[in-house]
Amino acid sequence: MHNARATHLTRRGILAAGGALGLGAVLAACGDDDPKSGGSADASESAKSGPWSFKDDRGTTAKTDKVPANIVAFTGVAAALFDYGIEVKGVFGPTKTKDGKADVQAGDMDISKLTILGNEWGQFNIEKYAALAPDVLLSTMFDDAGTLWYVPEESKDKILKLAPSAGISVYDRQLPKPLQRMLALAESLGADVQAAKTVQAKKDFETAAERLRAAAKARPEIKVLAGSASQDIFYVSGSNLSVDLEYFKALGVNLVEPPAKVLKASGGWFENLSWENVDKYPADLIIMDDRTATIQPADITEATWKKLPAVKAGQVIGRTPEPILSYDKCTPMLNNLAEAIEKAKKVA
Repeated sequence: MHNARATHLTRRGILAAGGALGLGAVLAACGDDDPKSGGSADASESAKSGPWSFKDDRGTTAKTDKVPANIVAFTGVAAALFDYGIEVKGVFGPTKTKDGKADVQAGDMDISKLTILGNEWGQFNIEKYAALAPDVLLSTMFDDAGTLWYVPEESKDKILKLAPSAGISVYDRQLPKPLQRMLALAESLGADVQAAKTVQAKKDFETAAERLRAAAKARPEIKVLAGSASQDIFYVSGSNLSVDLEYFKALGVNLVEPPAKVLKASGGWFENLSWENVDKYPADLIIMDDRTATIQPADITEATWKKLPAVKAGQVIGRTPEPILSYDKCTPMLNNLAEAIEKAKKVA
């Protein structure tokens, strides 16, 4: 297998800054780089009566006799589809926090109505999955080798035999592309993509993108660092590979960029810093990984962190490295960053 080594990555390494975090380094390329969009204009009509198919970002076409009713999906994909009116039966991936509340990646879903097949990396209950009689399994992909996110490598053959699967790539793309692909997937499953709510959400996203572009152009001196915290390591993400950071950079945001030769160790995703060296890169604004597996800014006790100019100035906001790929959920990411840049003082 191309990705035999993936099982040796630590859970912390997988869940650190920037998305797949290291998977890119160990997964060799294969598959279609940029397949044509799946879902046609009359997809919702054909879905009601005839067979269903969707060409995913691996270049693979998933097919069923009728539109899938028993959908199982990675939590973030399920949350995006929910925003378009498509509900799933089962989920895998971060869904429920330790106190029983909905994880940030669950979006607006009522998690009490979902069958959770696994809540953490490496967890996937195949018996529960089979019992759902799944019509299709849906996930994202953080590499160009077609690896479905949160489908355990050691049991993927058993899992993928039980139903067709489809993957939406969030690897080395700017945010609008996977948003378009998720909308096409939702349409193929019967979503009304011309619904007023959806049309407005897309307009709001485009407005927010222009706001961020304008803020970045007006304040080019504001340096933005994308960080993620674990107990022993502070991760600084490079802008390449991540859907959000690539897009922010394209809109003109002045992102801190660790050298390519340093990023190489993680497959291009991030640089590991000890907490003693957390001040390596001057930054006016820090955007911090909001996933539940990471330490949140309010809980960081390291003195070196508290001394950072951006931290002292209160110029730290959340970042969503694994965005829920609906226009509704991605718009706040752009507006929040735009507002932070608009208001930021030059401190570094």
